[in-house]
Order: sequence, then C-alpha cells, then structure tokens
Amino acid sequence: MENQERTVMTGSGREIRIFEVGKPDGVPVIVHSGTPGSRLLNSKWIEDALSRGIRLIGYDRPGYGGSTAFPGRSVASAADDVVAIANTLDLDRLAVWGHSGGGPHALACAALQPDRVFAVAVLASPAPYEAVELDWLAGMGESNIAEFGAAIEGRDVLERFIEAEAPGLLTADPESLLQALRSLLSPVDADVLTGAFVADLVNNINEGIKVQRDGWVEDDIAFTKSWGFDLEQIHIPVMLLHGKQDRFVPYSHGEWLAGCIPGVDARILSGDGHITPVVSRISEVHSWLLDKNQ
Repeated sequence: MENQERTVMTGSGREIRIFEVGKPDGVPVIVHSGTPGSRLLNSKWIEDALSRGIRLIGYDRPGYGGSTAFPGRSVASAADDVVAIANTLDLDRLAVWGHSGGGPHALACAALQPDRVFAVAVLASPAPYEAVELDWLAGMGESNIAEFGAAIEGRDVLERFIEAEAPGLLTADPESLLQALRSLLSPVDADVLTGAFVADLVNNINEGIKVQRDGWVEDDIAFTKSWGFDLEQIHIPVMLLHGKQDRFVPYSHGEWLAGCIPGVDARILSGDGHITPVVSRISEVHSWLLDKNQ
C-alpha cells in the first residue's frame, strides 16, 4: 500500500482525516499522536511497520489538521472516532498505541472498545488530572506548567496562551524547536531531537496546527477534566512505557497509571525521557502488540 490519505465521516457528520501505510491485509494499528500533533507518521515508525506487515494508521483528532473541531469533547470520545475509522476501513480488530497526549485517548479505546481493540500501548502518558494522591503538575517543565495552568483557568485564558505559542511552532526549524522546548527537555531527549526524527516532528506539529488550533485547546481542556471512563474498566492487554527523565509528563504519572490499570505490563525506564521512547522503542511496541493478536 502506498501512503494514502482519506477522510472518514462520523455518525454525527464530522470529518476525520487519516493517513495510512503498510499491507492492506496487515494487522491494523492506529496511532494517537501527541499534543499538539497530527495524522502524519514518523518515517522510522513506518519503516518498522512495513518490516512487520503492519497496516499503520494515523489520524487527526478533532480540531487538528483536516478533522472537524468538536468543542467540549472528552478523552472518551476518541474511542467513538476510532470505531468510525475502523468501520470505514472494514477493520474488525485492531491495536492502538498513543504517545504523550495520545496516551489518554489510547486508554479510552482500551476501556470502551474491548470488542474491537485487542491491545493498547501507551508511552509517556499523563494520568487523569483528578488522580488521587498525585501532584499532577509536580516535576513538569515551566512551559507545561504554564500551559496547563492556563487550561485550568479556563478556555479563554488557554486560547490566548495557545495563540501566542503557535507562531513559534509554525516557524520552527530543528534548532529553534530545541530552544522552544528547553524547559521540558532532559539531556537524553535533547540528544535525540536531531536529523530525520526532528524534521518529521516539525512537520507533524505544523500539519496539526497550521489551519486551526481547536484540537490543541480541546486536548488540554479534556486532560484537566473527567476523562469519561474509569481505568478499572480496562480488561484487555495494556503496555505502559514511561521514562524517569521525562520533564513533559513526569514519571510519577506513569507510576500512578501502572498502579491503576488492571494487569498492565508497566515498564518504568530509568534511561528514557519523554521523546526517547518514540525514537527507539516503537519496534518494541509493535512487537508487543503483534504478540497479543491471538
């Protein structure tokens, strides 16, 4: 299959833009991108998927890229959008993985669509804002504290914050992206923001927010209110990866999730940060997901 893009319609008439690559009859795996992000897939992820016969699918969450905005959406609503994608593509069973802001949306699929989704992996995912005995902002870099602080204050404050931040990301090159993220980057993350990976990351973000920023706003608001499901509802295999050197989403979030997801295969990684897992561990993720396709 050549790289393909198409638009999927939801039952309510919203459009979802998707990107897919790999074997048409391969095991389908849907990717939930980080925040802010888009349907575009990293070249190394595609290479690994092709080597394993995976049909890899990325999509724009509502309000990003080519997908219709969905004001007031919850994290849980991602599960319905994944079903809409699966129905359009005639996918009976699929796996899911999500990184960073994509993590909660991947967990929604695990909790709410166990008959369709057979396994889920989450990398560097935040925990619910309402998590008991978790200081949610503790250990985050200054940029994320400011961003989520704005989200907590309300939509108007967050919209102003994001509109002020967006121009810098839209004009970013690899060097300026490093500067923009400096408060969030541990040394291990800074070391991997080079070459083709950072070029793909810049393109992914740009595609997601160049036309509209609604998705970014709605993601942040959704993270700081009820997700719309309980982690105790999850009864399918879940793999959790979280780096101890993560300054975007501190590893305390990963430890909290590991204690709350039933039967989770949790791997807290002493040498990893926030970005390193999607640079060096996607082959591990894909292998684990395929092993669960029984």
